[in-house]
This record gives sequence, C-alpha cells and structure tokens, in this order.
Amino acid sequence: MEKRVLGNTGIQLSVIGFGGIIVRDVSPTDAAGYVTRAIDRGINYFDVAPFYGNAEKILGPAIEPYRDQIFLACKTMQRLAKDVNLELNRSLERLKTDHFDLYQFHAVASLEEADQILAPGGALEAFIQAKEQGLIHHIGFSAHSEAAALRLLDAYQFDSMLLPINVFCWRDGSFGHQACKKAKERGTGILALKSLAKRPLRKDEPQKWPKCWYVPIDTAPEARAALAFTLSKPVTAAVCPGHIELLWLACDAVDAINDMSLETSLETNISGEPIFLSSN
Repeated sequence: MEKRVLGNTGIQLSVIGFGGIIVRDVSPTDAAGYVTRAIDRGINYFDVAPFYGNAEKILGPAIEPYRDQIFLACKTMQRLAKDVNLELNRSLERLKTDHFDLYQFHAVASLEEADQILAPGGALEAFIQAKEQGLIHHIGFSAHSEAAALRLLDAYQFDSMLLPINVFCWRDGSFGHQACKKAKERGTGILALKSLAKRPLRKDEPQKWPKCWYVPIDTAPEARAALAFTLSKPVTAAVCPGHIELLWLACDAVDAINDMSLETSLETNISGEPIFLSSN
C-alpha cells in the first residue's frame, strides 16, 4: 500500500488507517485476525479512542505482537490538564504499550473547546508534559469545526490534524479548505475522517452499518472515486469507517487507484450530501 509522510514528522503512514472502532464488540480471535490481515495489506496506521466502547481493550492484545511495526494513535475527550493523565494512562494500559506515537484532542467541535484546551490549566499543558516524559511522541487533534481547527493551528505547532475531508463536504459544503491550507503552511500533517461518508442518517432510518454515525459509501466504484478525491488533497491518510468490510473495501479501492490516475478515478460520479458529524 502507498505510504505518505505525515507533515514535518518524517514518518510514513499507509494511506488507509485502521479505525479502532472496527474491533468494538468483536472476539479477540477476530480482532487478531483483522489486525494481521491489515498489516499484511500494508496498513501501519492504527487509530483508536476510549470513546469507542471496548475497542481499546480488544485492540491492545491484537496489536501487541506488531507494536514496533505500527504507528499507534489514540485520543481523549478531556479538555483540562487535570483530567488528561488518568485517561492517558488507562489507554496505555489497555493498549499494552508504553507510549502513543500520536495523542490527539478528540472531536473538538467549538471555539470554546479549543480555547479551553489552550488556556492555562488546559489539556495542552498535560499533553506537553506527557511528551516530555516520553508517553506520547507527537501531538495532534481531530476537529468537526473548521473555526476550532484554525484556532488550534494558530496557537500551537501541532504534528497532525484529523478532519472530515470528503467530496461532499469539500464540494458542496465548502468545509476543510481553510484548515487544510493552514495546516499545509505550518507543516502539520493532514489526516482524513469520513472519506467514505455518503450522507447523514435520516430520522428512524435502519442502520446497515451500526458502528457508523452516518451512511457510508459501500460500493467499489464509489469507494474508488471518494478515496481518489480525498487522496488528491494534501492528505497523508484516511481513517476507515467502523466496519471491517469497509476497511477491506477501502484497501481494494486504493489498490485500484494505484493502477489508474487520480484524474481517471475521479471521473466516476457519486452522489451524497455534506456531512459534519461528530465521532468516527
């Protein structure tokens, strides 16, 4: 699988990331199989969070044999320094590791949250201390507000930004342009959420993919087009939605994209709606 450098870090990540929610509520045996197959397919970027149910507990033993081969990212919803350390240490224990390659502020959704993180006593202070202690190697954030992303980027030299970047947000919602431009200028690596998001769930709509908070693209032609669009931007990697079938779909799609030009794959017409949802 193609790998790209994450911003100014010099670290090369697979263009498809393994979203940890994939292993939520699956058996340890299945989780181990998923991780092994993902690594065999060239994936070295794994992302998880306490918010994803029991995913940390399930993923930890599955990745343990491969820990020195992968880039492990985790997140926290905590916004105050005093609350970060307990969650950080618990995540480290669950994931059977002594450090995270990347630790992120999870789902920053407003200017108020961004300011809380950055203020004296805010979570950024704990992140910087943890980095000095070697518990985390790089600092990043995920955001569902472009204004919040810009506030964070202006205030600190983050190593990465995880942002919804898909054809519908970009083309129809005009979301992501400014944040991506700013991140590129600052050498902050850009990671993509929701590259396979098609549209929001409608009221009382049955969920075919219950670990997604939206309706995902789940056909090969549309997956190729959607990922070609996302990867045509200054994006290092796209984190896959929360089902193993969608991970393999994404892997197949990027393999196909590698066999054609991005311009050719973008010619496929896909339909959907702008989507600005929290979580995965």
